[in-house]
Amino acid sequence: MASRLNPYLVFEGDARQAMEFYKEVFGGTLSLNTYGEIGGRSGAADADKIMHGMLESPSGFTLMGADTPPGEDYRRGNAYSISLSGDDEAELRGYWEQLSAGGSVSVPLEKQMWGDVFGMCTDRFGVAWMVNITERQG
Repeated sequence: MASRLNPYLVFEGDARQAMEFYKEVFGGTLSLNTYGEIGGRSGAADADKIMHGMLESPSGFTLMGADTPPGEDYRRGNAYSISLSGDDEAELRGYWEQLSAGGSVSVPLEKQMWGDVFGMCTDRFGVAWMVNITERQG
């Protein structure tokens, strides 16, 4: 198996809702495991929180996420963005519409000086996204 690099997002108790939202956006297969299912250090209050979630989309995207582990402090960082890029304009615009709905747009999805259509948004779960649409060649 080849090595892969996948984004892994950490949430403050709403990982289930976020991962289900991303499944609506990207499609695919979502698996969710709770702290209660694995036993160990979680109490009844944390039993339904997500210990590990993984979404694998038909386009080959893999997105992982979890709730902050019980007993640890949540820290939302802005040191990351998830980038979606390609030349399938309809597909990428569809992702953009869903991801930006209910969130905030910092750069509107429009033609940029380098020639591509590009935009940046933060979804309703606080995750930053960049979408870059290139022209199809040929």
